[in-house]
Amino acid sequence: MPRSHEEWETISNGFHNRWNIPLCCGTLDGKHVLINAPDEGSEYYNYKGFNSIVLMAAADYKYCFSYFEVGKKGSESDGRVFQNCSLLELLENGLFPTGSFLVGDDAFPLKPYLMKAYKNYNRPLTQEESIFNYRLSRARRIIENVFGILVSRFLFLDRKLAVKLGTVNKLVSAACALHNWLVITSKATYLSGGAIDEENNETGEIIPGRWRSEIRVLRDLEKYGGHRTTKLAQNMRDRLKAYFNNEDAVSWQYNATFGTSRD
Repeated sequence: MPRSHEEWETISNGFHNRWNIPLCCGTLDGKHVLINAPDEGSEYYNYKGFNSIVLMAAADYKYCFSYFEVGKKGSESDGRVFQNCSLLELLENGLFPTGSFLVGDDAFPLKPYLMKAYKNYNRPLTQEESIFNYRLSRARRIIENVFGILVSRFLFLDRKLAVKLGTVNKLVSAACALHNWLVITSKATYLSGGAIDEENNETGEIIPGRWRSEIRVLRDLEKYGGHRTTKLAQNMRDRLKAYFNNEDAVSWQYNATFGTSRD
């Protein structure tokens, strides 16, 4: 994991230049990895009806893991998994430069260091909120593709792991480390044409990566149950929404979101 603010700024510049999202230091997600029932039994039996451990990970704009942690029990609520992962303490203690954040989905709480989409709980989304959600989703696809490539290249992750828990943790961690090494040293082969999602900026069309048809994806975390958040986090998201809809608006975001060009 990068340690200096300069390293995080390099990553956020990459997200801004490649994915048109400023101050983003990565995309965050967690997945269930299936395992045989261990001696501890129900401690790993999750709400979806199988035994699992959780792989929590963040990825940078180049499709590399910038953080991963494996081993939390599948029976823990997903909010609790995030609360107990080592990344949270780092985030709470100023891991990123001021104003920078990760992008997550609805499995995570909205925080100043963790942005997620607007939800239409009691009303339809506004046009501005829909644009914000689309712009955020472009960055979110990074972690989706990283997990997809990981499983398509290390196929043992696509099935139930019938080994000891300690070995499971080592196997999953090794796969994540090897993924990074292969992206860095052999990207043209490891992420060959069509392997990951591609996007036509003029039309907003997404061409799915091959991994989406090759594998069953890892199981998602449960959606985050608590919706209380701080005013600071809400204001930060609202400022990003205004930025995407005004000075940083791009013509293709309207076609991609609504199927029409900007008026």
